[in-house]
Amino acid sequence: MTTHTKATISADPDIPAISITRDFAASVEQLVKAHTDPELYMRWVGPDDLETTIDYWDARTGGSWRFVQRRGDEEFAFHGCFHEVSPTRLVQTFTWEGMPDGVSLDTMTFEDLGDGRTRLHGRSIVDGFAARDAMLESGMETGVDEGYAKLDRLLAGDTL
Repeated sequence: MTTHTKATISADPDIPAISITRDFAASVEQLVKAHTDPELYMRWVGPDDLETTIDYWDARTGGSWRFVQRRGDEEFAFHGCFHEVSPTRLVQTFTWEGMPDGVSLDTMTFEDLGDGRTRLHGRSIVDGFAARDAMLESGMETGVDEGYAKLDRLLAGDTL
């Protein structure tokens, strides 16, 4: 079995989608909590040089969310809706307010690998190949890798 200790990010050649795969030394329950509890989420999401604050967060099927990330005088806001919150799967929309017409539909599934390890499978579908390519070129890889490294540290510290 292949272990993904760093996120594997790939673009689907046939549809405008991005897939992310990453393994964690954590249970499915811990990872779902890390993605749905606003106090935990803001501690790990995104690049190291951004500070995150939660504007509102209602992590339930039918709920919505918004958070803001800051670096000095720069501000980046994101919002979306939770379409499904279940014990092994999250489905939500994701919009960067700097491009309000660009909405992705994100699905995360959490696969129990046994021995206290879980594989996250993420898939973001956007409205076209140009939007997908812009996401890939936006520096998202840095945000994903640095964010998940912070999450690894939270998990190791028994915060979850």
